[in-house]
Amino acid sequence: MPQPRTPAGARTRDRILEAAEHLMRTMGLARVTTKEIARAAGCSEAALYRHFSGKEELFVCVLQERLPSLNSLIRRLAEDPGDRTAEECLAEIIRSAALFYEASMPIGSSLFAEPSLLQRHREGLRKIDAGPHKPLHHLADYLRHLRESGRIRRDADPDAAAALLLGACYQRAFLRLFVGEEGSPQPLDAFAAALARTIVAGIG
Repeated sequence: MPQPRTPAGARTRDRILEAAEHLMRTMGLARVTTKEIARAAGCSEAALYRHFSGKEELFVCVLQERLPSLNSLIRRLAEDPGDRTAEECLAEIIRSAALFYEASMPIGSSLFAEPSLLQRHREGLRKIDAGPHKPLHHLADYLRHLRESGRIRRDADPDAAAALLLGACYQRAFLRLFVGEEGSPQPLDAFAAALARTIVAGIG
């Protein structure tokens, strides 16, 4: 069980997350160990396990708390879009998704080099009800909400639209990381606006 969040405990947890993010970025998720994370955070491995159940939960917390938000943004827009249009909401989601994938892809890519480790990580994420499919499901649910409220066409396919949107964001992140800036010369705001406009033209 995680220990109560005392001020000292919260500081230790923050140090562990900071160390985990740094090591996962520089070494890759597959190579880094909880012992190395604890050493970099200046605490014992036992102290790390008082805050986190293992490397899988650490990875998810790094994604949720230290990288650009995605799931929370989608949920917030579903609950209260304010006076923004569907196109404006989707553009905001696209900007967040593109930044999220660009930040998270280097951390998790090393898993694919070790199938057994990938399987263990997959099982660990399943236990805490997390994984890379979650943003896709949240976005599809958000689009269903738009459909039910009459903001997009009744015959629109939310699952297909969500896959197209997030797939384009992932592709942009991949090209920027692999090729460099020239792989995606279009500024992020222009990319988000154009993609949102294209999606809405199909389902609006």
